[in-house]
Amino acid sequence: MGTAITLIVLLLIIIGAVAYFAKSQAQNRQRQLDDAKADARRLVERLGGQVLNLTGTDTASQQAMADASERYNAAGSQLEQAQTVEQAKLVKETALEGLYYVRAARTAMGIDPGPKLPEELERERAGKVTEHRKVDVEGQSYEASPDPGANTPYYYPGGRVAGRPVPQGWYSTPWWKTALVAGAWGIGSMLLFDAMFSGMGGIASASAWESGYDAGQEDAMGDAGGDIGGDQGGDFGGDQGDFGGGDFGGGDMGGFGDFGGGGDFDF
Repeated sequence: MGTAITLIVLLLIIIGAVAYFAKSQAQNRQRQLDDAKADARRLVERLGGQVLNLTGTDTASQQAMADASERYNAAGSQLEQAQTVEQAKLVKETALEGLYYVRAARTAMGIDPGPKLPEELERERAGKVTEHRKVDVEGQSYEASPDPGANTPYYYPGGRVAGRPVPQGWYSTPWWKTALVAGAWGIGSMLLFDAMFSGMGGIASASAWESGYDAGQEDAMGDAGGDIGGDQGGDFGGDQGDFGGGDFGGGDMGGFGDFGGGGDFDF
């Protein structure tokens, strides 16, 4: 009898311990999710303030603000759907990308872009446009520049699109948009990449770019090391994961973003 009572007591203790542990784990996960969502929400609100109060004054800045607005809307939708820490982090990435567009718009308007935004490895690996290029590919003219201009009003903050790096810079056309929407690069994309970026420091060769991000990264870092000692600028962006609302239909391409501040930057 005494043995049976002892076993029952031990069993109850074990059940109680398991239940307590499970509850503690659930509470910890919820705290982590709440913290991650709060961190993302801060950037979403900050981006929102910029989107609502800053108006572009020329084609380049207007286009950049349109892209920032798209990412603000996407981030807001994603934030509502986020159920895991990973999803909340994607919201933050979307918002941060939107802030990169705001910074680009401010630069195009000739006003203080504000403090630098956090760098991200994907952006750094993608490289950046360091010189003006104008090329003709299959009867169509393309331009790339490190600076905004009448002929290069489309900005991309750098990062990975459909598995391949797209360098940060200003372009005459959003040549990455089709791949962003479709999730795959079309025929002729390698030819365009080779013509536009061949020999540009810190950017993958066309063959490395075509074979995928990792090969491109290795190629770019090797070239940069020989040219300038290995330090690279970069950007960010890239594929965002499943969410429902990740594609952008309007001005340009995809990514996410959000922010809230005023017309005056509050980075």
